[in-house]
Amino acid sequence: MMEIPKLHYFDKPLNPDERPKQFTYPFHYTPHPWTMEAARQVQDYLSQRTDWSRELQAGKMFGVLVVETPEHAIGFLAAFSGNLAGSNQHTYFVPPVYDLLQPDGFFRIEEAQISAINDRIRCYENAPEYRQAREELQTLKKRAEEALLLARQQEKKAKRLREEKRKSGHLTDEEQAALIRESQFGKAELKRQKTAWQSRIDEQQQQVALYEKVIENCKQERKQRSAALQMRLFGAFNMLNARGETKDLCAIFAPTSQGVPPAGAGECAAPKLLQYAYQHQLKPLAMGEFWWGASPKEEIRHHGHFYPSCKGKCEPILGHMLQGLDVEPNPLLADTFRNATLEIVYEDAWLVVVNKPSGMLSVPGKNDLDSIQQRLMQRYPEAEGPLIVHRLDMATSGLLLTAKTKEVHQALQEQFENRTIRKRYTALLDGKVAEKAGRITLPLCLNPMDRPRQMVDTVHGKAAITDYQVIEETEAYTRVYFYPHTGRTHQLRMHAAHKDGLNTPIKGDELYGRKADRMYLHAAELHFIHPVTGKEVHVVKEAPF
Repeated sequence: MMEIPKLHYFDKPLNPDERPKQFTYPFHYTPHPWTMEAARQVQDYLSQRTDWSRELQAGKMFGVLVVETPEHAIGFLAAFSGNLAGSNQHTYFVPPVYDLLQPDGFFRIEEAQISAINDRIRCYENAPEYRQAREELQTLKKRAEEALLLARQQEKKAKRLREEKRKSGHLTDEEQAALIRESQFGKAELKRQKTAWQSRIDEQQQQVALYEKVIENCKQERKQRSAALQMRLFGAFNMLNARGETKDLCAIFAPTSQGVPPAGAGECAAPKLLQYAYQHQLKPLAMGEFWWGASPKEEIRHHGHFYPSCKGKCEPILGHMLQGLDVEPNPLLADTFRNATLEIVYEDAWLVVVNKPSGMLSVPGKNDLDSIQQRLMQRYPEAEGPLIVHRLDMATSGLLLTAKTKEVHQALQEQFENRTIRKRYTALLDGKVAEKAGRITLPLCLNPMDRPRQMVDTVHGKAAITDYQVIEETEAYTRVYFYPHTGRTHQLRMHAAHKDGLNTPIKGDELYGRKADRMYLHAAELHFIHPVTGKEVHVVKEAPF
């Protein structure tokens, strides 16, 4: 058997009956048993590397790829995202598609040139002559401002005296003419001073501009060289697929909405693994990526948990690299509820409350899957809508409020905007929480590089407020009630999973926790004022779990 570097074999027998039938769909998956076994061996290896303890403690994404050799032996490859301990080259892990850190590579050479430009810019900006010229310019501007202010005040005083003389009524023609000449001279003198000071300022500004032009030229050179380096770098990432076809990152991202590859594209674990497998004639069977270490401040990452590949950087790349493999279908595109009966919990002439199943869309998506809105439009063809007043995540089940008329829809939306509609959610958390009740106020915003994931951002995030109460606690899970005061995307999921929230993800939350048979989050209770009758409506549908 030919020895393949970086290929590891399992330390215990695998069940051949569990052989993967299709390759892992990387953006929504349950780790295959062989993937989990490969990850265990990698994690054992990481636990032994005491020299990496500080970096590993900070947290990093790792990936494993189960492969079959041309001789039909089963093994696995391992990789990390970015670099590890300041290097891309480690015995245990596959190399990068292109090593940015190789000392004699074009990236390092050009990076040194750009760094030299930065040094020049700093040198020019800190030059004593430049700093002195700027200081003299500021001093000159201040002196001019003070001198012209004094001149205006003097002219104003002189004008007042002239007006007083004119009001006396005893001026001769010669005296009147003298006042006019004085006024004209005063205005001319003020204008002359303005011109003289501006001339001195312009002259000094030209001295400053000479230095600033040199600095700006350096910055433009830096910008151009950085852009050219980035594109050359992306061109060096020649990504293979199972058909043996090659595309660089520029070609891969050209048809996307981004147009150009984002920073760090091609450096995640998944592309590294597939590239190495194709280069060594290894057949990919299953894949998974897991987080190792502490959770970051902004994103949801739990030690040892598996996560889908990122959308912003990896989706276009993997879309190319997986061509030629028999890949599992995207489970989110399964039209599971097409023939299911929709449960109506409350209905009158103006509105409807339905019990949305977990996995069903609130409104139609781009793939024309079945949705609550489509169902209601079929059920009430004469209604003006019915119009969805609010939404629930696809994976969330429970009460969804809809309107049959535009007027009722507007009135209910105003109640949501004014936060007068009270909601209660029931959730099962995948573990225990520290406090039995409390309030979470982590501000949220979209993660632009990994849609639809959200992230905590204290600067740009929108306010998000959730009250919670622990109802039941077992060894396996914690049952909680959530009372959201705002309606941010993935608010309850983020507040549950984030380390500064409950630090315990909702069971089955594939984005922020671990996948299960469903996500155990249910909208169980609604309180609102009826827009027509004015009476309070209270609707309850307890969780099916």
